[in-house]
Amino acid sequence: QVQLVESGGGLVQAGGSLRLSCAASGRTFTTSAKAWFRQAPGKEREFVAAMNGNRVNTYYTDSVYGRFTISRDNAKNTVYLQMNSLKPEDTAVYYCAVASSSTIRGRTPEDYDYWGQGTQVTVSS
Repeated sequence: QVQLVESGGGLVQAGGSLRLSCAASGRTFTTSAKAWFRQAPGKEREFVAAMNGNRVNTYYTDSVYGRFTISRDNAKNTVYLQMNSLKPEDTAVYYCAVASSSTIRGRTPEDYDYWGQGTQVTVSS
């Protein structure tokens, strides 16, 4: 059974940093496209960042570009999201997602096949 487990969320002041981790088990996702999404209260789940299977290409939503970095460690079957210069508007539950394909099909939740349970990130002003 495939399982994705996020960790690293918490409460941080504006301007601070957090690193989220997403550890996969039950299957190796070395060549799979991976992404991070987030969902704030009362809002739809939105795309944050993605990396394709060959690690060459990464994509970010405009609001986090230059502040967040997606990366992965194949040996640990883990994907990361380094978040710097955090803002109160970054407050949300963050989810990692993995696709069955190596290419990034899109930036909607429907483009990904496996999901973690989410980790809360709260940024205070």
